[in-house]
Amino acid sequence: MQRVFKNIFSFIKSNAVVCIAFSAALITSFIVPPDKEYLGYFDFKTLTCLFCVLAVVCALKNIRFFYLLARKVVELFKNARMSILALVYITFIGSMLIANDMALLTFLPLGYFVLSSTHMENHMAFTFIMQNIAANLGGMLTPFGNPQNLYLYSKFSIPDLEFISIMAPPFIISIILITLCCIIFIKPEPLSLKSEKIELPKGKTIIYLILFAISILIVFKGISYIIGFVIILLSLVILDRKALKSVDYALLLTFVFFFIFAGNMARIDIVRQAFSFLLNKSTLLFSVISCQIISNVPSAILLSQFTDNYRELLIGVNIGGVGTIISSLASLITFREYTSHEPKRAMYYIKMFSVSNFGFLIVLTVIMLFLIK
Repeated sequence: MQRVFKNIFSFIKSNAVVCIAFSAALITSFIVPPDKEYLGYFDFKTLTCLFCVLAVVCALKNIRFFYLLARKVVELFKNARMSILALVYITFIGSMLIANDMALLTFLPLGYFVLSSTHMENHMAFTFIMQNIAANLGGMLTPFGNPQNLYLYSKFSIPDLEFISIMAPPFIISIILITLCCIIFIKPEPLSLKSEKIELPKGKTIIYLILFAISILIVFKGISYIIGFVIILLSLVILDRKALKSVDYALLLTFVFFFIFAGNMARIDIVRQAFSFLLNKSTLLFSVISCQIISNVPSAILLSQFTDNYRELLIGVNIGGVGTIISSLASLITFREYTSHEPKRAMYYIKMFSVSNFGFLIVLTVIMLFLIK
């Protein structure tokens, strides 16, 4: 019995977000009993797009495509400042293409490798925190960069150019802030990496890149999401079943449970009135605050039920991804990765994380509140 409870506790600890989402869905299901309207809660295109992107990224990761790409860039630089900047920029760009959580799962291990192999472990916390901020803020520019973007892009049918124009100002500001932090806080100390020969399987690389292009076309409605899903699923069943097993199904389940939670909340009169009132006051500010309490993905799903102001909502749930350690799933991924290497420095990391993230959050929120007036 003790072992059973230990396993349950371990599962909850490792899947805290999905467990919270399940609890929220279950509790609201007692208030709004399941009926035929539940089927209208789910955005099946968003779930399919997210699965396809995650699956193809896992396949590319399995052939060490991103590792090789990142290493080649890092090897161009010869000092700590430029190498850390490279790591952060790679994560920043990676989040635009492969989603923020996958960018961190791919590039945080590289950051650890670079710093540990060059005896620069003292920069580990700073580098991980900057990579985390870069992943959360870099993904804001594209519909598939952050999970909440994919949902809002689909729900409100936001035109591609309008989406980019909305997110360009906070994106540019984020680049400037991240760059300044790395330049100010990291000295240009010399370092070098040991050489390592890595060769990619040409056939699989080409096929996976084609599948990645298909997953992007699904997002931009260039191909039916059902057809794209079938092509990607069958291809990976044949070429890399391990990639399918490695997909972050907890993230997909989190979306499913929060769809139920958000749909139920929208049918509770007092909740609908309260949220509508607050969002009318300032959609951007309320969405930023909401992210700090219930994270950015559930905030996007929940608040979208009460406002049509997708411009401010989109900005709010993206810059709201920085702040508390629970404001984004990506932040929990980074914390887990850091403590796996430095278990005794967890509190140091949280303090440093909080100062850095709230600094970014305050600056971005103030500037964006000024710009949207």
